[in-house]
Amino acid sequence: MRAVIQRVSRAEVSVDGNVVGAIGRGYLVFVGVTHTDGREQAEWMANKIAGLRLFADEQGLTNRSLADVGGSVLVVSQFTLYADARKGRRPSFTAAAPPEQAEPLIDYLVACLRNQGLPVATGIFRAEMQVSLVNDGPVTIWLER
Repeated sequence: MRAVIQRVSRAEVSVDGNVVGAIGRGYLVFVGVTHTDGREQAEWMANKIAGLRLFADEQGLTNRSLADVGGSVLVVSQFTLYADARKGRRPSFTAAAPPEQAEPLIDYLVACLRNQGLPVATGIFRAEMQVSLVNDGPVTIWLER
């Protein structure tokens, strides 16, 4: 499982011109699933995301987590995180899990985050989405499990 986490002031995802998920201060998390991923990877990812300390404290050090600042999470499925563009000009997506495997794991990741008391918004799986964000910092973190 791969995730790109961006600390944001705000973010939203739209489908067909309608906002389907939006947050204020928090993390925009793009998530990709590969064939060998299961619940263990989703749980690890949820714990890591919830525990990351990417917000500044009074001294300007990144010592605060989402819970510390009352932040939210916007989770957007993105199979293209498993693109392989080493050969040719058209990326291969064979490392990405099929939708039947990926969707339940993304849903489980979201449930794990919510079980930690975090407000979580989402995109719509397999939809053509438009994502808008204000990256705060900018801060962008890559996670893989």
